[in-house]
Amino acid sequence: MKLILGSGSPRRRELLAQLGIVPDDIRAPDIDETPAKAELPRPYCLRMAREKALAVPADAEDVVLSADTTVALGRRILGKPADAGEAEAFLRALSGRRHRVVTALAVRRGEVLRSRAVVTQVRMKPLSEDEIRGYIATGDWRGKAGGYGIQGPAGALVPWISGSFTAVVGLPLAETAQLLASVGWPVWARAEDAA
Repeated sequence: MKLILGSGSPRRRELLAQLGIVPDDIRAPDIDETPAKAELPRPYCLRMAREKALAVPADAEDVVLSADTTVALGRRILGKPADAGEAEAFLRALSGRRHRVVTALAVRRGEVLRSRAVVTQVRMKPLSEDEIRGYIATGDWRGKAGGYGIQGPAGALVPWISGSFTAVVGLPLAETAQLLASVGWPVWARAEDAA
């Protein structure tokens, strides 16, 4: 039995390593991530995580772990910005407001597919022009849902969260361990081996 991480995200690999888990293989799926018309953030994220898990080639006994993270401002989905201008627009929209970060994960083993979404409330401080320009200049917004990564320089822009910090980074560890165990992956045995 192998664990295949269906994500190219280095943050997800780092988070798995916190549990002492190193994937046997990394296979980033190539799927269309366009939201459906009027699709809400949580169902969108769950659909993406499931579709990614199903798109990864694996043997029947292998375990595939996939995830998707999005930032939700009301009913609006703020995905990964296409360029610095869009990242700046996202930061202006989030400035001084609460929003939700939705991370969905899916685990597949053979015909069994289990998924779960974790929603965390986040408040971004009111941002000055210098803070917006300074953050955009770091380039840290690239490839990050909502145009920011809480684990990097943008951590200074987020004074409050309610929920799972690791979910905001991209992989909720408690739920990940639970889902992996539910399909027979020996989470804690692997952690002991790594120690």
